[in-house]
Amino acid sequence: MIGEVVELDVGAVAHGGHCVARLDGQVVFVRHALPGERVLARVTEGEPGRSFLRAHVVEVLRASPQRVEPPCRYAGVCGGCDFQHVALPEQRRLKQTVVLEQLRRLGGLEREDLPNEVVVEPVPGDRDGLGWRTRVEFAVDGDGRPGLRRHRSHEVVPLDRCLIASRGVTEADVTGRSWPDADSIDVTETSHGEVVVTVLPAQAERERRIVEHVSAEELELDLALDARGFWQVHPGAAATFVEAVLQMLEPRPGERAVDLYSGVGLFACALAERVGPLGQVVAVESDRAAVGHARSNLAEHRQALVVEGRVDDLLGVPRHERARRRPRRAPGRRRRPARSPLLPHTCDLVVLDPPRIGAGAEVVREVARLGARAVAYVACDPAALARDVATFREFGYALAGLRCFDAFPMTHHVETVALLAPVSRPTAD
Repeated sequence: MIGEVVELDVGAVAHGGHCVARLDGQVVFVRHALPGERVLARVTEGEPGRSFLRAHVVEVLRASPQRVEPPCRYAGVCGGCDFQHVALPEQRRLKQTVVLEQLRRLGGLEREDLPNEVVVEPVPGDRDGLGWRTRVEFAVDGDGRPGLRRHRSHEVVPLDRCLIASRGVTEADVTGRSWPDADSIDVTETSHGEVVVTVLPAQAERERRIVEHVSAEELELDLALDARGFWQVHPGAAATFVEAVLQMLEPRPGERAVDLYSGVGLFACALAERVGPLGQVVAVESDRAAVGHARSNLAEHRQALVVEGRVDDLLGVPRHERARRRPRRAPGRRRRPARSPLLPHTCDLVVLDPPRIGAGAEVVREVARLGARAVAYVACDPAALARDVATFREFGYALAGLRCFDAFPMTHHVETVALLAPVSRPTAD
């Protein structure tokens, strides 16, 4: 079956950058297809009787009107872009479809539960979906040639240029050289135009400090971080997300805010400016280097506290993976970690910016117990967002606002900022 070319009628788009087709009743996830097309596709994973197959388009028999010629000659070869064959407005419509489908299927939301019409907005500064990626890690093959990996593979595809890479990353000319002693090459272009090239593993322990500037909502922020530390890869994304969060939360002077998974303090700095010296901001981050930068970035705000540690640990949530390694306890006797005394038991506002897997039900439960009047949830995975929204509903919080951003053009990825607010209960007569 693997390697066989099959004819498929392509159905709806699905989460993950592919569309769904069926072969003799078996689900096939097809990359580089579009809904309504008829294609020949080569099976890349799966066997008859398995729950699904994976396949790549090798020929289009009936094309969608939204299909375009990919601008990059490596499209469909390297694993970096899912949607170069799709017109840019249609890419955003497909992402909108995925977000809505995840919220309905995993979040249990009906159309009337959605706060407004959901659209995927372009990020400011984006014109044609190319030249935006300011952080690229190039893999290096056994011959020292840099490139990008194939989809779901460790194989390196050598290339001369990545079209979604920013101008500074491209002009570093990493792909024009041989790197015989490297495993990968990390290239970063900062908002100030500085370009940092890090050779791994040789320079892995010698992180270079950079500064990113964010101008948003009448705020001017300069944030220090490591060149290889986490930061949004689209140059307009950080400011866009800060503006969305502040508009949703509407912080007031004197309020207490909690920023979970805070990184180097992007949202914490913005909140500290808004709640003022009579307010309070508590930021929680587990990465030690990011914590150090966050404390430096928030140093001028005496009302801000940065707490190092995992969010689940500090909220008193057990780690299930840790519990599985230990001898089984009798039911009801599993030991919970102590909740950190540095975290408040109540607050007015929460920013929740978890990793791709989401916050998880137990963290969401503890966040709901804080009793915040508003929670801004920043998500890079619509499925994880939908699962956590469903849990928030169980604990009395409804989806009150939602914005989606095309921060990763030419790929299936979409960033969302959701507002969750307590459900008002009618008062007794």
